[in-house]
Amino acid sequence: MRPIGLATGIVLAIIVLIANVGAARAQAAGSLKDQLSGTWSFVSSTSERDDGSNTWGPDAKGQLVFLPNGRFSFQLMRGDRPKYKSNTRMRGSLIENQATSRGSLSYFGTYTVNDSDRSLTYNVEMSSFPNYNGTTLKRHIVSISDDEFRYQNPAPVRGTTPTTLVWKRVK
Repeated sequence: MRPIGLATGIVLAIIVLIANVGAARAQAAGSLKDQLSGTWSFVSSTSERDDGSNTWGPDAKGQLVFLPNGRFSFQLMRGDRPKYKSNTRMRGSLIENQATSRGSLSYFGTYTVNDSDRSLTYNVEMSSFPNYNGTTLKRHIVSISDDEFRYQNPAPVRGTTPTTLVWKRVK
């Protein structure tokens, strides 16, 4: 067997070191489900209304929670929804109720994540939009880091082009 030179030995050691660091990072990141676990705050959406304005407006607020046991909760609301003059949700006017319905969305249930195709599937138990009750909603995970999560809704209810939602981790 022929001995390897010092330079070749150093190059091999660097390659092994880089491979080990990469493997350690991949293991530290864990599965997509592990990375999703926690609470996320809404940042933005590319969803648009018929008039071209953003569906959720400039001051939208939202929260998305993924528990390690496979449960989730999603809430998203426009910031410009009018307060009810009656001061009770049971006596809202037609216009107030319409603004509430159009300006808020919430649902909860269980979720699954497929690492190979980077998909997130919500199994909706109940929703503020009754048509979602008992359905599955599939999303594509565009990117995820310690601080930011982006996913795409490939088939919005409105039938428009896919929309992307951006969330930041709550610390």
